[in-house]
Amino acid sequence: MWEIYHTVCSIEDALAILDTEKQKARIIAGGTDLVLELKKGLHPEVRTLIDINRIPDLDKIWEEGEYVHIGPLVTHNHALVSKTLIKYALPLVKASQSIGAAQIRNVGTIFGNVITGSPANDTISPLIALDAELLIQSKSGKKWVNLTDFYLGVRKTVLSPSEMVTDLRFKKLRPEHKGSFIKYLLRNVHGISVANVTVILGFKNELVNDARISLGAVSPTIFRIEKAEKYILGKKISAETITETGRLCFEAATPISDIRASEEYRDHILPLLIEKAISEILSGKWQEYQESPVLLWGKKREHSKPLESSFFHNTETPITTVINNTQRDFVSGQNKTLVDLVREEGGLTGTKLGCGEGECGACTLSFNGVSVLSCLIPAPRAHNAQITTIEGISDEGRLHPVQKAFIEEGAVQCGYCTPGFIMSAVKLLEEKPFPTPQEIREGLAGNICRCTGYFSIIRAVEKAAISSEGQIKK
Repeated sequence: MWEIYHTVCSIEDALAILDTEKQKARIIAGGTDLVLELKKGLHPEVRTLIDINRIPDLDKIWEEGEYVHIGPLVTHNHALVSKTLIKYALPLVKASQSIGAAQIRNVGTIFGNVITGSPANDTISPLIALDAELLIQSKSGKKWVNLTDFYLGVRKTVLSPSEMVTDLRFKKLRPEHKGSFIKYLLRNVHGISVANVTVILGFKNELVNDARISLGAVSPTIFRIEKAEKYILGKKISAETITETGRLCFEAATPISDIRASEEYRDHILPLLIEKAISEILSGKWQEYQESPVLLWGKKREHSKPLESSFFHNTETPITTVINNTQRDFVSGQNKTLVDLVREEGGLTGTKLGCGEGECGACTLSFNGVSVLSCLIPAPRAHNAQITTIEGISDEGRLHPVQKAFIEEGAVQCGYCTPGFIMSAVKLLEEKPFPTPQEIREGLAGNICRCTGYFSIIRAVEKAAISSEGQIKK
């Protein structure tokens, strides 16, 4: 999929490679979109990946005057526990929580969601409503670009091959602002938007004095509905204003029919989403947020060792990593994904390759202490990392309590999905020793059992929690 894999220690080094390689190179942070696209042959010109994961401090969220800044390595799960974002940009937090499952959110970044540029990418909608700006940088200089001007069409942006995005900022929402993000999808979790809306309203004496409305997955790009915003300004919210706002949004949308929904269905639900978003603002429900979300971070997150200098992996450069507390050196597999490295080069076949697209969860393992989907992670990222597979969770030959419970509850059918479920459950119980039934479902949302053995799987996780910690909270 790639020939050379650079792991850089500075933005300057990344920009130097981009300046030389141009369209032959891509920046990779999370990679949940890019790796899948490369697998599908969508970027045949790309021969070089530039991994920025080891650059210090790029995973920060910080305040600077009236602005909030987000770094290039901030993942969706980072956003869920950011007090700054919860206080000043709650719609963005809710959009991040709606993305994929915990394993995806542990790797996928807000920057990746934004730069990929799909009109169904959830975090773009609130960022457009927040008037976000991107700092675009190249060897020759820097420039701030408004996010609305960043997109040229479906998955098309103004970013040139020699440029990368190094900062994202938006002004803090003020206390009088109330904001709601609503997404419609075909599953309870882990699904792509059929349509989504962000509504942010500012009030003074019950009248709207600021209005921002953005729509996702109903046009080639995510955009603000200026006509609806102007209409609602200066008005007191009523059933009539909600209906008319929904109608104006309906008129502005140009949805298509695809595998998730027809054009007609998107037209039907769009006014309903607008109504729901404004109703949440009026009722105060917009403030509701899951304060302790399921992250699958386990007991302790690790960090790869700092780099003294940038380096690159090719077929002659070994990947040195620690798998199940044993150091391994791989002289091949540099152009593979992590699941293939573990299975084919490492001989640890307990981790299964299912869909290969981040949908089924069979390849779940622990990477630097958190659950990830190893089919979407480039193998060179394992260099100097800590990895645990299904083979490494038992203690001195004794089954892990989750493994034991799976056997006792008959939670294994064909068995192919089982390693992934067990790895997710282990991290869930490390993180939440007393999970509620809903938290168990959220923790396992990224794993699919094609035999549909979910009831016995959930019972097994409940039993493992009881045997390990006493009892499940109801």
